[in-house]
Amino acid sequence: MTITAHSSTVKVVGANGQISLGKQYAGRQVLVEEHEPGVWLVRTATVVPDNERWLHASQAAADLQTAMAWSVAHAASDADTEDTLKRLGHGEQ
Repeated sequence: MTITAHSSTVKVVGANGQISLGKQYAGRQVLVEEHEPGVWLVRTATVVPDNERWLHASQAAADLQTAMAWSVAHAASDADTEDTLKRLGHGEQ
C-alpha cells in the first residue's frame, strides 16, 4: 500500500475566472473534472492527438520494435538505389 501525502492550499479565483497552480505546472495540460458543483479534481495529463493514437496501440509498438531491430541488423546503403528506382518506375524518362 502506498501512502501519499496530501496538501491543501487556499487559492483565490481571479476576476477572469482563473487560478494559478504554480510555475512548476506552467505549460502543462491538465484535466479538470467537476465531481459536483464547487468540487473539482485537477490532474496533469498528456493528451494524444486522434491521428497519433494508433501509435500507442500494442500492435503498433510491436511492429515498431520489429522495424527498429531490422534497421539495426541491416545497415543503410545506396548500392541498390538505381535498381529500386527502376522497379518503382522513377528511373525512366
